[in-house]
Amino acid sequence: MHQKLTGQVALVTGGSRGMGAAIAVRLAADGADVAFSYAADPEKGKKTLAAIEATGRRGLAVKADQADPRRAQHLVRQVADHFGRLDILVNNAGVHVTGTVDAPDRDQSAFDRQLAINLQAVVSTVVAAAPLLTEGGRIVSIASNGSATTSVPFPGLSDYLATKAAVVTYTKGWARDLAPRGITVNAVQPGAIDTDMNPADAEDASFVTSLTPMGRFGRPEEIAAAVSFLVGPEAAFITGASLPVDGGFSC
Repeated sequence: MHQKLTGQVALVTGGSRGMGAAIAVRLAADGADVAFSYAADPEKGKKTLAAIEATGRRGLAVKADQADPRRAQHLVRQVADHFGRLDILVNNAGVHVTGTVDAPDRDQSAFDRQLAINLQAVVSTVVAAAPLLTEGGRIVSIASNGSATTSVPFPGLSDYLATKAAVVTYTKGWARDLAPRGITVNAVQPGAIDTDMNPADAEDASFVTSLTPMGRFGRPEEIAAAVSFLVGPEAAFITGASLPVDGGFSC
């Protein structure tokens, strides 16, 4: 049976766990060979790699600190050299640290790390990948549903959401830049997704659920499904868009 991504190569940053792992495995199930980066946990990387290979596709796990923009060029080149091409880039790696602007223990290093991973790494990776992407390639960045609204839903999120809002702005600009080559650039804006970074059984999870019309946390596989659509042939005329996948939270 022909799979929609057969013959293509995808790179997923932050792909060893949570949404990133779900995306990597889904793209492999769709027929792509998949490389992914991970920051620290080789065991989780091995688990994701095994899941990719279980679909019958080739996989590649690359340890890379996304906080270091110099790693982007090496990461992208390593993937392109290994597989001989690059068709799909999914910018998933991210960190989330809460803190109000007047917090006595406000940590500048936490802000710097969010800026480095959530924004600078995305820009650096796209800059590195854009010249190598095939005609008709795909870029999808994982933003946040908080960047889909005109308000900040909770205190302490301004740093995080500012980085994600910038990704949405870059998505629109890159869509125009790369359209002549048939490359689409889109973003997915997850709401509360049940991962180890944001578990559905956390202390404040019920409050978040109460504000979500669907009444539950999303699953990583639901984010992967959205990415699968945006990188597939059915989405060839969609670019510069940001797709909320949040159970109606941003309505």
